[in-house]
Amino acid sequence: MIKNYKNMKRISIAMLTVCSTLAFSQKVSDYKYVSIPEKFESFKKESYGLEAYLAKALSAKKYIILPANKDQWPSEAKDNSCNVINANVLDDSSLFTNKVILQFTDCNKKTVIEAKGRTGIKEFEEGYADALKQALVSISASNPVNPLPVQTTETIDTRVQTTGTETTITNTASNSTHTASSFSNGKLNLQKIQIDGSQFILAQSGSSVPFAIFKASSKKDVFIVKLDNGNTTIGYTENGNIVIDIPQGDGKYSKEVFTAK
Repeated sequence: MIKNYKNMKRISIAMLTVCSTLAFSQKVSDYKYVSIPEKFESFKKESYGLEAYLAKALSAKKYIILPANKDQWPSEAKDNSCNVINANVLDDSSLFTNKVILQFTDCNKKTVIEAKGRTGIKEFEEGYADALKQALVSISASNPVNPLPVQTTETIDTRVQTTGTETTITNTASNSTHTASSFSNGKLNLQKIQIDGSQFILAQSGSSVPFAIFKASSKKDVFIVKLDNGNTTIGYTENGNIVIDIPQGDGKYSKEVFTAK
């Protein structure tokens, strides 16, 4: 009877567990690869096996957990770290409650999502695992978007040679040549870098992430655009200009025109 009562009590506590989520513009499910540290530093003495627990749980949601040695990473992850999302678990416990914060950050250390989990189970190992389980409820299964190009803006910048308004960028690794030209909306000065016949990027000098990635749609001069904040929208060319429909908070779109310089 005592054992059954204890089990019923734990079930009741678990049902009352609160998981709150602070979501940002990007989605964790946009990613395929996840990097988990060997030890969660927020736990000073012991992390109670939460690293392995998180890896197993995310693997069940179709994410690929990367090894600690980056030399063993697949080329998509190794050649562009912005194809990888970083997972961390923070100890948020109070005196009588085991609580955690499950945090995901992108390659620019920008928080993509924070999910909070708590439990009334007082045993540390079982309690922390249960709290993390609650936090994981808000994490959707992996449904990755197309990976970013191997070349990042940073590596492209080192190969730029300007002649007038036309810039030639040579990829020495593949011996292929890309052309780039400058565009501006009056606030941002960007380079259009043609990756191949069906895609190009707009990149800002000094940024490790393209401002926008354009991929050809089924309609001529109309593109599917992935913005640096994770939003996907529509872009098109018009009278030599590049136009992007920028999503607004109220569900509407604003027209952003980038004019060739």
